[in-house]
Amino acid sequence: MSATLLGFSAGVLAQNEWWNNDPSYVTPIEESAVVAERPLGEIGQQKTSLDSAALCLTVSQSMADVLTYNSSIFVKQYGRGSLATVSFRGTAASHTQVTWNGMKINSPMLGMTDFSLIPSYFTDRATLLHGSSSLAVTGGGLGGAIMLETAPSQKPGWDIDAVIGAGSYSTWDGFLRVNYGGHKLKSSTRVAATISKNDFTYRNYKKKEYTYDKAGIPNGSYYPIDTNRCGSIRDLHLMQDFYYTADGGNKLSLNVWLMSSLRGVPLLSVDYRSGVGYINQQNENTLRAVTGWEKSGNDYIVSAKAGWLHTRQGYDFARDKGNGEMATMIASRSIINTFHAFTQGKWFAAERLMLTAQVAAYQHFVKSTDRNALSMVSSTAITPEKIAIGYDEARFESSAYLSVKWNATKNLGFSAALREELYGDKLSPIIPVINADYLINKYLTAKISASRNYRYPTLNDLYFLPGGNPDLLPESGYSYDAGIAFSRSKEGRWKFNASATWFDSYIDNWIVWIPTFKGYWTPRNVKKVHAYGVETRADGKLNLGSDWQVSGSGCFAWTPSINHGDPADWADEAIGKQLVYIPQFSASSVIALAYRNWRLSYKWCWYSERYTTSDNDITTRIGRVLPYIMNDIVLERRFAVKWSSISLKLAVNNLFDEEYESVLNHPMPGRNFEFFIEVTPSFK
Repeated sequence: MSATLLGFSAGVLAQNEWWNNDPSYVTPIEESAVVAERPLGEIGQQKTSLDSAALCLTVSQSMADVLTYNSSIFVKQYGRGSLATVSFRGTAASHTQVTWNGMKINSPMLGMTDFSLIPSYFTDRATLLHGSSSLAVTGGGLGGAIMLETAPSQKPGWDIDAVIGAGSYSTWDGFLRVNYGGHKLKSSTRVAATISKNDFTYRNYKKKEYTYDKAGIPNGSYYPIDTNRCGSIRDLHLMQDFYYTADGGNKLSLNVWLMSSLRGVPLLSVDYRSGVGYINQQNENTLRAVTGWEKSGNDYIVSAKAGWLHTRQGYDFARDKGNGEMATMIASRSIINTFHAFTQGKWFAAERLMLTAQVAAYQHFVKSTDRNALSMVSSTAITPEKIAIGYDEARFESSAYLSVKWNATKNLGFSAALREELYGDKLSPIIPVINADYLINKYLTAKISASRNYRYPTLNDLYFLPGGNPDLLPESGYSYDAGIAFSRSKEGRWKFNASATWFDSYIDNWIVWIPTFKGYWTPRNVKKVHAYGVETRADGKLNLGSDWQVSGSGCFAWTPSINHGDPADWADEAIGKQLVYIPQFSASSVIALAYRNWRLSYKWCWYSERYTTSDNDITTRIGRVLPYIMNDIVLERRFAVKWSSISLKLAVNNLFDEEYESVLNHPMPGRNFEFFIEVTPSFK
């Protein structure tokens, strides 16, 4: 077996997971170097694996927070506790495919995933597949894919971990995990809850107040301090996992995740309404369930899974008429049911040859309605009526995949694959993928890949009323990668890993929603987008004696994403410009200093400016979102008592009180604090 390129080995993780009773934060360093007998399944792959330390830094963080500080992808946040989407390599949020325990969880309505609703403590393994590498999991990931997985605990017997936290803006967080590890049966039960008023204050640079002298003449001005209104949060998550190892190499699993969320939609910084005479909130109740079977033999692995995803979403906006009675302006309701089936077989035909075949199927049922209060003119009076619009549609999707992976020599590996996608009654052309890697020396590996890919329009793209466009074409693209990876270490002393990748993507028929002269928006196919750039990553660990340890990771990405489509008219100034809300530059890093049972973690990220208009006009104040740098720190102290391990954590977010926005007119909080107590009882 070869050592992994990034992160800890499985054995080290098993001994040093975040619920371990060992009070020391100084973890062992094992030697890890690129070796000739690399895993067949990873030939040519460009991927990032996030370790348990990144996933479990604080119980309040979501996967959006984890990805912000531990990856090169762009995380677009509409406010604290609000919608958060991600985009790989200069692509859109819908170009990132997300799976949970093998089942795709992108919304069939919108095509994207809200990472603010995924607690990081509900994920045991997170893997980012960049570009062409995503096709090993699913089609449609023109930018990449993110795999989220749960796993059984490696500790035998009972194991309990409880965390409670309190923070700024009347925020309370709680987490409980109960594990059982038997010889054949393993179980994990997790509960997470968050309640917050989310009423932070911010200086509103979109408003200006004037001061006057005694004569009523203006003599000055200032930007007022406003409060984030209607942004309360109430989230509850429950997850149950069962894993059973039967005789004959059979493994069974069941994963169930229940989520209930009620969140206010914060008013924009340009909203001048005063008082609290309105309701602006969204709610979501989701059930995700996956059951699986796997059987291993001497030269094969076969598996099958079945899943169900059920979601009920609602959005309500109402205003006070002025007499204490609320008038409902919008009442949107959506029901989504997705049924999933998957089977896969891997055959090790020879020592250096592996064949893989998989088939996946999804059946979507979506019903979406909007009730908007419109003024209807009658012969007698003008009365407000609620007009219901929406759609009720079903779509079947399937995908077949075949691949061969071959270590031709000790230094050279090849991988070739074909994928076929079916959406409704539309069959994609064959999607080819070619990967190769070459071991330059025991520390250095070069990788290349090329692929084609397709993404079909979402149900909202096709059927949303008003504005859906049933004539949309699927997006199609070609992607090319070339990269190099380095790994070297000295057991017990230090380790260092680094990688750099050049990528080049050409995407035809890019789908963009644009305004019409009728007053609503509609999606259109932009002819061509060219997304290219560089991704780099480095991580390392250094022992400074037996009691001190420094570890860190850092990412940098340069991601131009240029519109080369057909101009809408002769004066179209969007041609040749960067796509909206995609930064050209982004960077992040996490550094941790551990001394015995103390640990100080520092998190940093930076995004360059994002344009808000397709012509990249920055002559107005609304033409761009300014660049920003974010700094967070977490100080931890662990205690060991006879019956338990206790950890205290103090987190300071936005350490330097940065005034910033991730999305135009959606304010973000200034410096804020969180405190956590974690208790892990001991069982002997």
